[in-house]
Amino acid sequence: MSAVNITNVTVLDNPAAFLNPFQFEISYECLVPLNDDLEWKLIYVGSAEDETYDQVLESVLVGPVNVGNYRFVFEADPPDPAKIRDEDIIGVTVLLLTCSYLGQEFIRVGYYVNNDYGDEQLREEPPPKVLIDKVQRNILADKPRVTKFPINFHPDSSGSGGQEVPPSAPSPENHPPADDPPPEQAPTSSQEVPPPAPSLGNHPPADDPPPEQAPTSS
Repeated sequence: MSAVNITNVTVLDNPAAFLNPFQFEISYECLVPLNDDLEWKLIYVGSAEDETYDQVLESVLVGPVNVGNYRFVFEADPPDPAKIRDEDIIGVTVLLLTCSYLGQEFIRVGYYVNNDYGDEQLREEPPPKVLIDKVQRNILADKPRVTKFPINFHPDSSGSGGQEVPPSAPSPENHPPADDPPPEQAPTSSQEVPPPAPSLGNHPPADDPPPEQAPTSS
């Protein structure tokens, strides 16, 4: 059983201009005390065929974390359009929200993002050069794809009276689930989870929470 569970994610300011910051209100519960920080990341998939175009938009550390319910707003800058090929800006891509502990990713929430011109004439007759200030993004917030990975939250603890602790499961960061199915998938709502997009496969809600815990940027 995971020591941390995401109970709800609300996408704020959506739809929005492509160049607007991303904002997510994240609620989660911690079932056991954690001495180290949780690392939250937001990753923009710039190309379905090439991971080198992925951009880590923000990474924050939250912790130490005691038992309880928590909520905070995770804000990140938009992707740098100069690092995305023009043919990949317009269309559907993926946004990944991940959380890791001790360098081990244990949950990933993927959202499809549709980028297109807000002006109908530009949609019908797109210019040869992308007008990035005219592009609107729409995150399909009601259809997330949630993937969980089993990790060892207490690798140094031992309940065997000092005997050797068995090795923990391999970290998903070192062994991305590109070709194998994820160990567990659980949608965050009762709605049907959409089939995985190529980029999702290739890249590897709670009681009233206590006062918000402020993340510290890494």
